[in-house]
Amino acid sequence: MDTQKPQFYFLLAILTGTSIFAFFIFRPFLYALILATVFATVFQPVYQKIVGLVRGRQGLAALFTILIVVVCIFTPLIFLGIQIFQEAQQLFFSFTDTGSVGKDAVLSIFNGLVDTIKNYFPSTQGFSINIDQHIKQGLSWLLQHFGVIFGSLAKVALGSFIFLISLYYLLKDGHRLKEFLVSLSPLADTDDETVFKKLELAVNSVVKGNLTIAFTQGALTAIGFAIFGVPNAVLWGTVATITALIPGIGTALVLTPAIIFLFFTSGLFHGFGLLAWGIVAVGFIDNFLGPKLIGRGTQVHPLIVLLSVLGGLSFFGPVGFLLGPLTISLLFALFDIYFSLRTRG
Repeated sequence: MDTQKPQFYFLLAILTGTSIFAFFIFRPFLYALILATVFATVFQPVYQKIVGLVRGRQGLAALFTILIVVVCIFTPLIFLGIQIFQEAQQLFFSFTDTGSVGKDAVLSIFNGLVDTIKNYFPSTQGFSINIDQHIKQGLSWLLQHFGVIFGSLAKVALGSFIFLISLYYLLKDGHRLKEFLVSLSPLADTDDETVFKKLELAVNSVVKGNLTIAFTQGALTAIGFAIFGVPNAVLWGTVATITALIPGIGTALVLTPAIIFLFFTSGLFHGFGLLAWGIVAVGFIDNFLGPKLIGRGTQVHPLIVLLSVLGGLSFFGPVGFLLGPLTISLLFALFDIYFSLRTRG
């Protein structure tokens, strides 16, 4: 009697069940592990340079790389998150207080636009909208979601600890994990290497390309707002980071209302100053920095990046701005492998 097939199916059933249990065990740390993998890929060149400087001591090189990540990325993000939350609170209270200058200016601008529309389109005379109430609802939603992000400090601390430990071992022993996955894969080793190379290109394209440009434009927008006196500069700079991913429009969605606001509240100098800043400083990024960064990796259409960022935020939560585009990039990379295999077949 052939016992190999029953043994194989029994082993497959146990392996499947154990894998499901393992997934649920690791699920609370899944986002941290994925982010650690992304950062290990992005900072691999830095790690390799440090390995050379410390004469091949990989553990020490991984530790120095983590220190760079913490100092250059984690610490600024923590202060940025706190500042955004505080400014969102200030903006909310400014719209709930009566007699606020900013609130009165925004409402007067909006009411002026509505009156203009009604003059040109008489059929809209019966149209009315309570912009004050809608702004309050939007800001309340924003505050609630920021509260969820920063409310559980213990959860954030644990996730950060898992991220840093995972990043250390992925930098130090990542090549071993890659060799293990290649040995498990039923694909040819050359196909596996192609998959890894395409994924690396996708990560670098999304992180070093589209997202870096968006963050740079958002930071420059916040700086311009701070210089010319737009309130809550950091909060609106963060919003500009998201809108920078919209093809053809980008930060203009945030800059244009701010320029109009300055014309009504601060005069011509501040309004034209922010307009010039937006054209020169922010617009310059698209024409100069964009081709240099995005051209180094897999080309991903800006519309796809925008949808993947918004969808990622909805599905994954705060880390979705990174995991969404990377998931779509992985999909495109796998499609490339699939079509190449069909062509060879």
